[in-house]
Amino acid sequence: MIHQSMQAKALNHLAIIPDGNRRWAKEKGIPAIEGHRRGAKALLAIARAARNKGIHTFTTWGFSSENWARDMQEVSYLMELFIGLLKEHEIEAKQNSIRIIHLGRKDRIPEKLAKEIERVEDETANFSKHVFNICIDYGGQDEMLRTVNRIIDNEQLNTPITKEIFERNLDTKDQTHPIVDLLIRTSGEQRTSGLLPYQMAYAELYFEQSYLPDFSVQKFEEVLDWYQNRERRFGGNSKNTTT
Repeated sequence: MIHQSMQAKALNHLAIIPDGNRRWAKEKGIPAIEGHRRGAKALLAIARAARNKGIHTFTTWGFSSENWARDMQEVSYLMELFIGLLKEHEIEAKQNSIRIIHLGRKDRIPEKLAKEIERVEDETANFSKHVFNICIDYGGQDEMLRTVNRIIDNEQLNTPITKEIFERNLDTKDQTHPIVDLLIRTSGEQRTSGLLPYQMAYAELYFEQSYLPDFSVQKFEEVLDWYQNRERRFGGNSKNTTT
């Protein structure tokens, strides 16, 4: 069962919406695919920094269910980019005991990518020191619908659906730290866009103004300092409240 202490300050699960690659590239007069390449490089640097800080679970949104509406050349490039990143990160994952998990749908992405995801998931399945979640063809509403359908398919129910039943059918089932503590979104956009809606019920939200390619490790560390100064109440009273 998912549980967190009301006064917990630990940062176990960090989620990032890596936004702004295309706008960064447009402002510099270069192709969008170069923006995605540079953004991926920045994202992996942040993931390494998070791991070095002792953050157990790192979730990044790579491709939303709504992104299929983009130019097909860009979509094709992103799918190939994900394959390359998986192969590259697999080496690092095995060296650092990182379990790689895909959140989202596999039935609509290219077969080549789906097979690569399944292979890397299998190769890292026994690691538990860290978790790296990558959301590809992920949508929050879609996850809720898939969760309900899994319950219908998998559970022999003669009682109401409980919190425990619902959680064990989410995309983050069986994870040590499924609940998001901190969400960072780059590019100045101030919305979560449906990323992990159940798991982010009490996440602290930080909206970074810079585009992803400009989001440095130094800026990331400044966000961590900001997080440490937050008071997390999880719906309870402030520790400074006496009534």
